[in-house]
Amino acid sequence: MNEALSFEEFAGSRADALMRYAYVLTGDPHDAADLLQEALVRVRAAWPGVVNKREPEGYVRTAMARLHISMWRKRRRERLMPEPPERAYDDMALARADGDDGLWRALDGLPRKQRAVLVLRYYESLSDSEIADVLGISRGTVRSQASRALDKLRATWRPSVTNGSLR
Repeated sequence: MNEALSFEEFAGSRADALMRYAYVLTGDPHDAADLLQEALVRVRAAWPGVVNKREPEGYVRTAMARLHISMWRKRRRERLMPEPPERAYDDMALARADGDDGLWRALDGLPRKQRAVLVLRYYESLSDSEIADVLGISRGTVRSQASRALDKLRATWRPSVTNGSLR
C-alpha cells in the first residue's frame, strides 16, 4: 500500500472486499454493514498511526474480527425468536469466490465462534496462535472449534459437481 494513501482513498478502494469479509464473519448483510462501519470509524480515528504500516487492510480486518467477537459475546443473552425472518443476500463476488452457494449456507448454519475460527483460518490464513489471540481464546479451543465446525460441514455440505469436476 502507498504510505501517502488517505483514509478516504483506502476505504473507497477496499470497501467491497471488506464488506465481503464482514459478511463471511457475520453471515448477515445488515450485521456485516454495521461491523464494517464501526471498524472504519475506529480505524479513521487511528489512521495517522495505521497508514505508516505496510498492511492497513490487515489492521482493519483484525479490528473487524475483534468487533465481531465482542458483538456476539454481547448477544449471548439475546432472546431468540421461534421463526427467524427470511434473509437473502446476493453478492456476485461471493458466488464467484466459491461458485457453490451450498457452502455459504452450510457456513451460515455453524455457530458464530466456529464460523469465526474457520474464516480466520481459511479466509485469512491465520495460525492457531494468531486466531487464539484475535478471539481471546486458547489454542486448544481454536483447534476444537475448527474440528467441530469441519465435522458439521462434512455432514451437511457436499461440493457441487459440474462437468465431471468439482467446482
